[in-house]
Amino acid sequence: MSRERYDTGIDWLRLAAAILVIAIHTSPLADFSETGNFILTRVLARIAVPFFFITSGYFLLSRYHDSDRKLRHFLKKTGWIYGASILLYLPLNFRNGYFSQSQLLPELLKDLIFDGTMYHLWYLPASMLGMLIAWKLVEKLDFSKGLVMALLLYLVGLFGDSYYVVVEKLPLLKAFYDRLFELFDYTRNGLFFAPVFLMLGGFIADERRKLSSVEAGVGFLISLGLLLAEALILHRHGFQRHDSMYVFLLPAMYFLFHLVLLWKGRRIPLLRPASLVVYLIHPLVIAAVWRFSSQNSLFHFGLVCLLSLLFSFAMAALWLRFSFKKPHNPEKDRAYIELNLANLTHNVSVLKAALPANAELMGVVKREAYGHGSYAVATHLEKTGVKAFAVATIDEGIALRRYGIRGEILILGFTDVRRAKELKTYRLTQTLIDFPYAEKLNRQKIPVSVHIAIDSGMHRLGLDTDDLDGVQKLFQMKHLRIQGIFTHLCCADSRKPEDISFTRKQIRSFYGLISQMETAGLPIPKIHLQSSYGLLNYPDLPCDYVRAGISLYGVFSSPDDRTLLQPKLRPVLALKAKVVLIREISRGETVGYGRTFRAERNSRIAILPIGYGDGLPRNLSGKAMVRISTHLLPVIGRICMDQLAIDLTGADDVSVGDTAILIDNAENSPLLAPNVAALSGSISNELLCRLGARLPVVIAEEAKV
Repeated sequence: MSRERYDTGIDWLRLAAAILVIAIHTSPLADFSETGNFILTRVLARIAVPFFFITSGYFLLSRYHDSDRKLRHFLKKTGWIYGASILLYLPLNFRNGYFSQSQLLPELLKDLIFDGTMYHLWYLPASMLGMLIAWKLVEKLDFSKGLVMALLLYLVGLFGDSYYVVVEKLPLLKAFYDRLFELFDYTRNGLFFAPVFLMLGGFIADERRKLSSVEAGVGFLISLGLLLAEALILHRHGFQRHDSMYVFLLPAMYFLFHLVLLWKGRRIPLLRPASLVVYLIHPLVIAAVWRFSSQNSLFHFGLVCLLSLLFSFAMAALWLRFSFKKPHNPEKDRAYIELNLANLTHNVSVLKAALPANAELMGVVKREAYGHGSYAVATHLEKTGVKAFAVATIDEGIALRRYGIRGEILILGFTDVRRAKELKTYRLTQTLIDFPYAEKLNRQKIPVSVHIAIDSGMHRLGLDTDDLDGVQKLFQMKHLRIQGIFTHLCCADSRKPEDISFTRKQIRSFYGLISQMETAGLPIPKIHLQSSYGLLNYPDLPCDYVRAGISLYGVFSSPDDRTLLQPKLRPVLALKAKVVLIREISRGETVGYGRTFRAERNSRIAILPIGYGDGLPRNLSGKAMVRISTHLLPVIGRICMDQLAIDLTGADDVSVGDTAILIDNAENSPLLAPNVAALSGSISNELLCRLGARLPVVIAEEAKV
């Protein structure tokens, strides 16, 4: 279930905020107390629109994003609402003489972009412009620096709003703001007002630790008191040009939103659309009842609220009844990879518990996180506290940065030295694959963070363990920032005595080099030599990082692998496809290319829209099984590029549209990745890495976090 389902407080406060907006436009206490009315409509009610913005930022803004899809959807949806609202208020605009004003075209453009064509509609273009600005700030600068920029924009707006008296006294500033007010009527808009609240919502969503009820409550009461004092002082001394922007509005909204997040409960579907309709239509209601309710401001406010709420809930009920929009159903896809992120969280916890003292987990997410999808996996790993990642190529590292990953990213393989500038730009750490490569990289004269690869016996990448002189020269290279040193244990997965002996020789030679470096007075960077099997078979090696690859994903490479440590890992990935066709064939008929399958009886077969073009090995033809409901069914004939056939004979309850599982993540399933890989003569690592070229990655609904 998604986070939104439980945030009952957000939906109720949305409705309350819409009612506060009605208060702003009806002044319910005007007949009783000017000060009381000011406090209600110009101070307390000013939390309404910022709350709308914070809520949008909370659900939409994140430093993690694999595309601008959510942004485009938000802009499109809000744009349609804005367009419909403009049309709705056209009659009122005509009646009020809006289209009779001089300089109509520039005024119309100004209103469309900033001020709204009706006094309350400014919120919609402000949402779109503010979201575009906030999204790009987070994307380019992350929340920390992005919030600073948004605060600076808010500060500019503040002096065109509640602190305008400062501007009036300084000619240069006044001239600047006079120019601004030629573009828009208020600095309360999508440029200066909206971005900081949108980013505040995203920042709160991104925080790992939410405030307690005491912290949020005390913070809100103090901030609210300071906000009231600030507003009354400014109002009394005539500082304000407008009264939407205050210094203490920001902390008040921060603590208030944390308070609202504590209100969990059953979701009421009507609240969200009803709140929006109340906001949009209440000026029409104000105009409709003005003649017979304006004699008493409180009665007028109450009547507008009542009629707006009745109409809005009726419209919301109709919308929910006749809307055909349904939640995303991954099974509409022909085939897909399904991830259980709760199992990934479990694996991180189990592996961290097994780490040597003071060591950190380095998540290996190369080749689309072993076929699981690098975006979904890497962003989730960082949320669980993983701060270091390993990839194979520079482009994989750049992709992680663009997703929003902030931790160290080590490139384990070769990168052309001509891309050194990109290494620096994206803060990537490059492996020094040998000494000549290091010299070439240093000659680029671009500061680059690096790890030194050491060849302790695998004979793949790295300097030899007896090449202390070469290592010393690396530390003298001006443009290389040496952050780590590592080796790779080539048979750490084996428990054969000769392989154990070889691995221990690798370990001794690597630590021997480290000891020589210490004796030579070289600084010792962070060291790492264990991958998944290195940790599970040699858990006590002192190091700074452990590179966890296949173990993170909850499986061993092969079904018969045995390790010294036996952690209770949980598989993360399931591979699924749906039955698209069922047909009857007679005894003696054949199926597929080469007619390799011949029915020995009258049979019922099903076609699944998945094949070796999706990464499923062709040599599983006639060997693999799939699970549909409780049935374990054989793959028959040759696996094609895009399709395969299974024998349904005896499984009479299977029908078109049912989901077939080809790789399972259920405990003790015969279709776990190691078992399927063994049937193809390979290992889980290869099988999983082959997946995903065109398969969507979806998150199991019960495992969303």
